[in-house]
Amino acid sequence: MLHGTIPLTLDGDLAAQMVEVLDGYVSRAITDSVEGRTELWNRDYSSHNAYTESVEPNRASLRKRIGCLDPRLPIEELTYIATTKASALLTEDENYTTSRVRWQVFDEVEGEGLLLEPKHDVPITAQIIALPDADWTPEMIAGVTDELPASAQFARRLAKTGCRVVVPLLINRDDTYSGNPTLGAMTNQPHREFIYRMAFELGRNIIGYEVQKVLSLVDWMSQSDAPVGVIGYGEGGLIALYSAAVDTRIQATAVSGYFQSRQEVWREPIYRNVWGLLHEFGDAEIASLIAPRPLVIETSRGPEVAGPPSVRDGRGGAAPGQLVSPPIHAVESEFEKAHGFYQMLDSGDALRLVSPVDGLPGSEDALTALLTGLGVESAHIDSHYQLSSSTVNDFDYGARQQRQFMQLVNLSQRFLREAASRRQQFFWDKTDTSSLAQWEETCTDAKAYFWDEVIGRCPPPDVPANPRTRLIYDEPLWKGYEVVLDVWKDVFAYGILLLPNDLQPGEQRPVVVCQHGLEGRPQDTADPRIESVYHSYAAQLADRGFVVYAPQNPYIGVDAFRVIQRKANPVKWSLFSLIIRQHERTLDWLAEQSFVDADRIGFYGLSYGGKTAMRVPALLEGYACSICSADFNEWIVKNATYHSRYSYMFTGEYEMPEFDLGNTFNYGEMAGLIAPRPFMVERGHDDGVAPDEWVAHEFAVVRRLYVRLGIADRTEIEFFDGGHQINSDKTFQFLHRHLDWPEPQ
Repeated sequence: MLHGTIPLTLDGDLAAQMVEVLDGYVSRAITDSVEGRTELWNRDYSSHNAYTESVEPNRASLRKRIGCLDPRLPIEELTYIATTKASALLTEDENYTTSRVRWQVFDEVEGEGLLLEPKHDVPITAQIIALPDADWTPEMIAGVTDELPASAQFARRLAKTGCRVVVPLLINRDDTYSGNPTLGAMTNQPHREFIYRMAFELGRNIIGYEVQKVLSLVDWMSQSDAPVGVIGYGEGGLIALYSAAVDTRIQATAVSGYFQSRQEVWREPIYRNVWGLLHEFGDAEIASLIAPRPLVIETSRGPEVAGPPSVRDGRGGAAPGQLVSPPIHAVESEFEKAHGFYQMLDSGDALRLVSPVDGLPGSEDALTALLTGLGVESAHIDSHYQLSSSTVNDFDYGARQQRQFMQLVNLSQRFLREAASRRQQFFWDKTDTSSLAQWEETCTDAKAYFWDEVIGRCPPPDVPANPRTRLIYDEPLWKGYEVVLDVWKDVFAYGILLLPNDLQPGEQRPVVVCQHGLEGRPQDTADPRIESVYHSYAAQLADRGFVVYAPQNPYIGVDAFRVIQRKANPVKWSLFSLIIRQHERTLDWLAEQSFVDADRIGFYGLSYGGKTAMRVPALLEGYACSICSADFNEWIVKNATYHSRYSYMFTGEYEMPEFDLGNTFNYGEMAGLIAPRPFMVERGHDDGVAPDEWVAHEFAVVRRLYVRLGIADRTEIEFFDGGHQINSDKTFQFLHRHLDWPEPQ
């Protein structure tokens, strides 16, 4: 009855093999991205002005990718930080003073750090924002403390030349404040990761937040005639590079211990994850946004971090990720690529590669090149260090870090509160419920945006399906076959097909695709001997006469599939980019089968399968209806809120945030993309995914839409007395009704 198939000969764990080949496919996409991104640029080298204008679309794209979009507050001055115990002034010598300062960036957010200000009788030669690594304090590079060798105190050394220098604090990699102590929910996520997770879901990024702090200083410094430059080391080098790339007012830049090939950015800590980065940018392409302005790349030893803080005392959940010092060959190869862009502008001398003798940032060559780029000639770079009297020992460094950390938490939570209004403007205000035809037509652009910009659209299947099958179940009412279908070269989809024994020649029946959850397998849904939360619902549906297909989705193998997500994000894909194409191939194959009615294929998924039920049918019209079980809820809140134990902010599912989903598609909007096809939610009162109130709140959005479309009978929700499981009561009735298959007598 399975025409056109050949015997399946693959042995071993097919799920693990499938994940492995998908990983290889994404790895190849990373390699191909270097050449592919050239199509996204239209550089005009005819003049410096023409070039700058020609790369503006790419500059805007980078700003969006790092979430550097929000208008900053006007800034007229910095504020000195003084208390009843200590003045703002920390140190002074014959040339400059060092003081603690803050400056307003957004309503909830201030920058905070040090101001090294030349004395009145010393002319300001240049203004420089000096960024330490995330685990260095401003005091360290300003020479207020003696924790660094004198040669690494590059902020102090620049101030000695007559520069005004501001040293912002960066969020560090400790985990002291990562969690909500009032909930008893503390994690081992580095502070940067904790901010990243909530921000990413809302179209922002810890990178963009800190770039905004830098650009606020640029706003202030631009009121003066003195030129503005930026220098950074380690994480500060990242922020310096991106700041100069997105703001042309920065006239010269130095990056130390960071610049290199980013093809393995997925190995780095997750807070460096930027959606679509490698799709359009490597470090060389980001440098090309700085061109023809002077840029200094210093090959100092970068910060090295073995991983997140240790798991302890119930604190866990951090994503893996390491920092190693940029390999010289990776720095030099990326530099050569960037140098090519500069040479095309006849500005090759404006890009410098310098190597410190001692491996520390802020070498004399680097600082001299930076100052020369700012028009400061013959500056004397002083390496001498002498700690002046200060109040540093009375300062609470932890309180400052906590202030800065919580300000970014509060900013992200404000964006979360605004997300529903942003979705209203993005989706609902642009759609038309006056008729079903109008609804579908006005959802076309939103559906394309969801696929292209949120999920990520990878290439469609490009090889024949080459179906292979083998019999694995022989039950009284049906037989079960393992099925393998090719998707791309060396990449396959896998699942189990259940065929009722009473199928008649030429008869076409409806199909229910039954999707397992996290770490699940199709056998969990199809094998009647397995007792689980699935209650063998695929087998139950086959008993009722449905043709059933249970796919293997790749969210299995603990970190194995999460690594795929990490690799996919920089090329503007996600795990669901791959899943959608696997389902597309599966739907096409099912539709070709003589016993399948291609217009009656339904989807029913539990947990992560419910997550699939929201995304895949929203984009693949081949699904005639969809049931989301044990997953549907106020999804954006669940991913980004700081104020609930239900939040993924406190768990190990670090792959959950989807870039800018909060401002575009919650589950209500995804259901809108499924409409006017029937849609149902199955919900156990004791399901720990979310409280009933979140589920009911979000389903109200769906119910209102279906009522306005005049199809209220096509959507429903079943609440039942149970937990995270298939209930198979009202959902089975829903499938019989909407797939037009009689219920058993």
